[in-house]
Amino acid sequence: MNITDIQDEIIEEFSLFDNKNDSYTYIIELGKKLPELPEKYRNDENLIKGCQSKVWLVAEMETDKIQYFADSDSTLVKGIVSLLVRVLSEQTPQAILDSELYFIDQIGMKQMLSMNRSNGLASMIKQIKFYALAFSAKQNSPTNV
Repeated sequence: MNITDIQDEIIEEFSLFDNKNDSYTYIIELGKKLPELPEKYRNDENLIKGCQSKVWLVAEMETDKIQYFADSDSTLVKGIVSLLVRVLSEQTPQAILDSELYFIDQIGMKQMLSMNRSNGLASMIKQIKFYALAFSAKQNSPTNV
């Protein structure tokens, strides 16, 4: 599936909820389902700066697509990052860099978050796109052409 299809699928899932509390509960449930990041990756190098909670993000390039792995010490934040991982994993670096993450507004996530958590969400997206940029540059370097 491409990024747009996955975002549309998430919007459809959230459309089933009648209120913010149901959406909030669903995000927490998603966080509980996200596999735990192995302890060796839970270090300062993989910690996202600017988040109120601790959030670790790791990216690997498999063939021409990026796979993201994440974890957090907060179940809510773990749910938020799980949505980002769901949308952007298994995509090419260029598709990630070109993506507009409209599902965040469509499901009302920003209205559910405090200012600090909104800043953390922006930091998560920035780090995900930074990994995509780094992998894109590596793909396009003269040694890989």
